[in-house]
This record gives sequence, C-alpha cells and structure tokens, in this order.
Amino acid sequence: MGAFFRPRPTAEISEGERRVSPLLQFVEDRLQIAALLFMASVYVIRVLWLFHFRAVRERAAAEGRASAGAGYSLSNIARPWAMESTRTRPLFYLQFVVFHLGVTAAIAATFIIPYAPQWLAPRGRVITFQALMAAAFVVAVFRLVRRLRRPVLQLVSTPDDYAAITLMMAYFILGILAVPNRPDRGEGPMIAFFILTAFFLVVVPFSKISHYLYYPFTRIILGRTLGRRGVLPVRRPRSRQTAEERGEEVGA
Repeated sequence: MGAFFRPRPTAEISEGERRVSPLLQFVEDRLQIAALLFMASVYVIRVLWLFHFRAVRERAAAEGRASAGAGYSLSNIARPWAMESTRTRPLFYLQFVVFHLGVTAAIAATFIIPYAPQWLAPRGRVITFQALMAAAFVVAVFRLVRRLRRPVLQLVSTPDDYAAITLMMAYFILGILAVPNRPDRGEGPMIAFFILTAFFLVVVPFSKISHYLYYPFTRIILGRTLGRRGVLPVRRPRSRQTAEERGEEVGA
C-alpha cells in the first residue's frame, strides 16, 4: 500500500505521520489550481468586456462630488442603518453577515487544509470554522424555506436560485466534516468537499453567484452618478431638523 500513498504535512505530528491517497492529493491541489485558473480566466474576459463599453457622460452641471458618491455607495453594504431594507429588518442583515462569514470560512479552508494544515492544529480554530459554517447552514435552510413558502419569492426564483442554495447547504456540511483535517479517519468527506469546491469554481462565473464580480462596478457607477448630482443623504445637526422630522405640527 505504501506505493499508493505518500506522507502529507500534518497539523498534529504527535499523532503520527498521516498518509493521503493520490485521489485526495489531486483534488485538493492540482484540481483546485486548474479550477481557479479557469475561473480567473473567465473573470478577466468578463472584466475586459465590461471595460469595452464607454461610460456615459453627464451633461448637466455637477452639484456634488462623484468620488464621494462612489465611496458612499461602495461602503453601503457595511452600513445597514443606511438602507431601509436592513434598517427596518436588522435580523435580515444579521443573516447576510452570518451566511457570508460561513462562506469565507469554507473558502479559507480549501487553502488552509492542503497548504497550511498546521494552522488548524489548535482545536479552538477548528471549532470556530465549524461553528461559522454550521451557522451559515442554518441561515441557508431558513432562506430556502422562506423562498419555498413565500409566493412573492417563488415568482422571482429560478432553478438556479434553488440549486445554488441547496449546493451551499451541502458545501457547509462537507466543510464541517473536512476542517478537522483527519484523512486517517476517512477521506470521503474531504474528497467530496474539494470536488464540490472545484465545481463551484468552474460553474460560479456562469451563475447568479457571480454577482460579487459586478458589485464594485454597479456600486461605483451608481454612486458616481448620484454623487455628481448631489443627491446623497444630507447630514443635519439636531438643531436644524425640520418640524416635520421632529413630529411637530407645522404652524403651531
């Protein structure tokens, strides 16, 4: 059997040398690199395609600063109080944060496990990663149920939406099982985790999940337009608020 397995860097040397099958070594290394290169190539082509279009110039006189608008628009995602949808529904924003923290943890694990396994030696780090992905899994289940039960969401949902959230649920479960990085206890979950990672890297550029690629472009364009037109929210001191804003009767 020694001809088919070769030693792999391990986070816990005291437990003895771990051995990894050629299949796991391939899916966590070469397959991931190939999928990453493919995704990067598609994104480069898309970005070049986006820059191929000429920006429309504003003809009206500037009433504000375009750069201020772009900065405000880009940072809006980190200011839930600035958006009505999250200001009135803070739990919805909390779900957004938890879900994307879980995604970040899963993506980080795909690099840490094969290239820096010693970083996961402390048990607390493993538990933290598992907790983030478990919380994200719960949010994904809630979102799927919400999408299935609300008629309004059913009307705007496509098979891509259901497939994406279902695959993410499976991804979080596999990530929870893979993070301990113990191939000696069974390689199945780890192999499935890295295969699904490669699948995402190849498919994501052609699915709705690729919205993060367009986020900076759409926010900058929108922000520059609104900033130049001077329609950003105005900050007023308390003493300068209008009677209507204070809830007082006009003319009283």
